[in-house]
Amino acid sequence: MVPVENIRSFPYPFGENNIYRYSNNAIPLNPPIAIEVTESYIEELNLKRELLKKHHERCYHSESHTMDAKWEALDLILNQLSEYYPEKFKLITNDDHWIFTNLQTGEKQSFTFGDHGTLDLEPLDFVGRHVQEDLILMMQRDGDLYLDAGQLCFPANWSLFFDAGMSFKEIHKQIPGFQSDSLDERILQFLMRIEAGIPWWRKNWSLMAGNRLDTSLEIFAEWGQARKKVTKDNVGQFVHLRVEVQRLFRLPKSYGILFTIHSHMLPLKKFIQHTLWLEQLSAILQELPEFIADYKGISLYRELVLEYLEKELGKR
Repeated sequence: MVPVENIRSFPYPFGENNIYRYSNNAIPLNPPIAIEVTESYIEELNLKRELLKKHHERCYHSESHTMDAKWEALDLILNQLSEYYPEKFKLITNDDHWIFTNLQTGEKQSFTFGDHGTLDLEPLDFVGRHVQEDLILMMQRDGDLYLDAGQLCFPANWSLFFDAGMSFKEIHKQIPGFQSDSLDERILQFLMRIEAGIPWWRKNWSLMAGNRLDTSLEIFAEWGQARKKVTKDNVGQFVHLRVEVQRLFRLPKSYGILFTIHSHMLPLKKFIQHTLWLEQLSAILQELPEFIADYKGISLYRELVLEYLEKELGKR
C-alpha cells in the first residue's frame, strides 16, 4: 500500500467521449520524458525493492540477447533523471565511466557503461530500482514484437513470469475485441512503426478494490478477495481509480521498444471532487458493456459504484 496521490497531479484517463472501448489511444509524447517523479517516490521505491527482494523471479525477466537494449534503457532513463530532476539526481559521464547519484536515497553508483561486471545487477534491474515506473522491453524481430525483458512490480492483473517470451498478440489475446476487430494487428503495426526520437504515450484505466499496486496474477488470492469487500458504506474510500501512464520509446541501436508504465491511484471520494469527472465516470460505467466490466474485474461492485456516483451527482 502507498499513499494516494494528490488530485492535482492525477492523470485523467478519459477523452471527450462518454463511451469507452478498447482502442489504440496513443498520442505523441511531448515533452519526451520517459519517467515521472511524484510525491510517492520513496514509498513506491521501497515497495518495489522489497518485492524484488522477495519475489525476484516473478518481478524480473531477461533474455541474454537483450543486453544492449538494457544498457540503452539505462542510458535513456539516467540521463532523463538528471536532466529533468537535477535537484534529485546527478549523472557524471566521462567516456564510459559513469557516476550516478540518487540524492533522495543517498546512493551513489559508479560503473563502466556497457560492462555488466561493474554493476551488481543487470542494467535494467538496476535502473528500475531508481524509478517508480515498471519497465518492459519488447524486442522486434521476424515481423513481430516479443516481451524479452522487464522489471514488473506493479502489474494490473497480469504476470511477467507467464507472459515472458510471448509475442504482442499472444499477450493481448484475452482482451475483449482485440482479435475479432483486428485491433491487435493494427496496434502491432503501429508499434512497429514507432521511430527513434518520436515517443508516444497512452493511458489505461481500471477500478480497483483497495489501493494495492502489486496485483499480479500469482497472488490473486491475496488481492482478489477485496472485490467482495466493497459496500455502500466504504465504496467511496475503498474503490480506487487506477490509471497507468504508458510511455513508448524506440531504442535506436537495438531497435527494441521500451515501455515505461507509471501506475497512479486515487479513491473515488477524491476523484469525484471534480464534478465533470464525476459526471463522465458515471456515464461511462453505465454504458460499459458487461464483457469489458468482467475483463476489468469490476462487475462485482459496479452497481455499488454507480449508486454511489448517482447519489453524489444528486448533491451537486
